[in-house]
Amino acid sequence: MRIGKQDQAQTAIATSDADSITVRGRDLCGDLIGKLDFTTYFWLLVTGREPDERQRAMMDACLISIAEHGLVPSVQAARMTLAAAPEAWQGAMSAGLLGMGSVVAGSSEIAGRYIVEVLQDSRDKGISLDDAAVQSLEALKAQKKKVPGLGHPQHSSGDPRANRLLDIADELGVTGDHIRTLRVLAEHAPKIINRPLPINVSGAIPATILDAGWPVEALKAVPLLARTAGLAAHLFEESQRSIGFIMSHHADLAISYDGEGAQTADHKTA
Repeated sequence: MRIGKQDQAQTAIATSDADSITVRGRDLCGDLIGKLDFTTYFWLLVTGREPDERQRAMMDACLISIAEHGLVPSVQAARMTLAAAPEAWQGAMSAGLLGMGSVVAGSSEIAGRYIVEVLQDSRDKGISLDDAAVQSLEALKAQKKKVPGLGHPQHSSGDPRANRLLDIADELGVTGDHIRTLRVLAEHAPKIINRPLPINVSGAIPATILDAGWPVEALKAVPLLARTAGLAAHLFEESQRSIGFIMSHHADLAISYDGEGAQTADHKTA
């Protein structure tokens, strides 16, 4: 993204006048409301084009696969924020979204850009995907870095969400170079890194939607949108039966004090 002087004061997304609202060239009330499902509208909003059925189905599957992930740190932050400020759904939602980084949820963008990098390396150097993958994996190993899109602490034999997304891509005929690159990486990684490294959902999501035609620059939008739905569920439940302060209390009990004077007394956190 170019930062600096802006000389194009224009947008191609939406406009309105006294009688109508236009979104991506369509009349909001006449062409969109009641006519499109939200996944189709999301694709249209971002890309300016309505998806075909394969694109819509692939995006829909990806959104569903990542929307809910239990009481991960971003969800706990959102619920504890709402417990402390029950009137501030927007603040609690923001707390959850701001907690989505390179480890939780944002990892799909990192994996997607890595897949694109390996694929482009193969093309630029005129080498096979296998050779490009091996070179990249060996470099990651030398740098003691994780392989984006591979490995899972719980699903060591295979992430069921990833497997399902890849199956759907195959069934829809979406599978292309990005999925092939991911599968080649998954084939070579265990031997090079010396441990099980199955494809995880953070690798499957970008590979499948990139092959479906989604722009790499908008990858982060997918987990953000999906997790917004999951956060809405947690915040509604928090408003009905709060566990925010319970989580806070258990965190307080679980963390011991090791500062000055810790050796002479059993201190808790303040």
